[in-house]
Amino acid sequence: MATKPRPKKQRLSAERVLDGAMALVDEIGIEAFTIRRLAVALDTKPMSIYHHIPNKDAIIDGMVDRVFAEIDRPPPDLGWKPAIRHRCHSAREALARHRWAAPLMESRTSPGPETLEHHNAVLGCFLRAGFSTEMTAHAYALIDSYLYGFAMQEANLPATGGEDIQTLVAAMSEALEPWPFLSRFTVDHVLQPNYDFKAEFDFGLNLILDGLARAANGTP
Repeated sequence: MATKPRPKKQRLSAERVLDGAMALVDEIGIEAFTIRRLAVALDTKPMSIYHHIPNKDAIIDGMVDRVFAEIDRPPPDLGWKPAIRHRCHSAREALARHRWAAPLMESRTSPGPETLEHHNAVLGCFLRAGFSTEMTAHAYALIDSYLYGFAMQEANLPATGGEDIQTLVAAMSEALEPWPFLSRFTVDHVLQPNYDFKAEFDFGLNLILDGLARAANGTP
């Protein structure tokens, strides 16, 4: 009986290294990520990886740049508020897919082309709308502080809605009795069938955009 031929080993490349790194970090988190674990996932040796990407920092730079590539830039045919809202929704969805990414998005000292193109597009959205450079700086910092903070909070919550949150909070309800306001909030709001923490994102984002519109127009 003829033996089955072994499947041909896939050739290693920089793209394949980043593909494997993204999949691995999505699964185990950035803290547990090592070149050795990546080599195992790719069925190769650590030194083989270094032939394509020089070090771990460069791999993380590449992964962050890929996350930026998944985020829609503000559509230039929309007004600045709907354009920025669209970009922020796309960013929250990308950061929810890659829960490790939010703390790293602005930390890289060697940003890639997708990162730079994204920042250029967001700045252009504000500047074309008539924002001063100073107000553009305020707007970008405020929006991204909220965006990344929300993404990190969402990534670390044990549940955000649906049956998972119902089960979790129901199990905690009795323990909350000594704290009446917390208990009331939990019963009247979190335990309601349509509760979803993600809805808080739009509420906060709309407050920020409306406030920026007033500030840009000099309105108190």
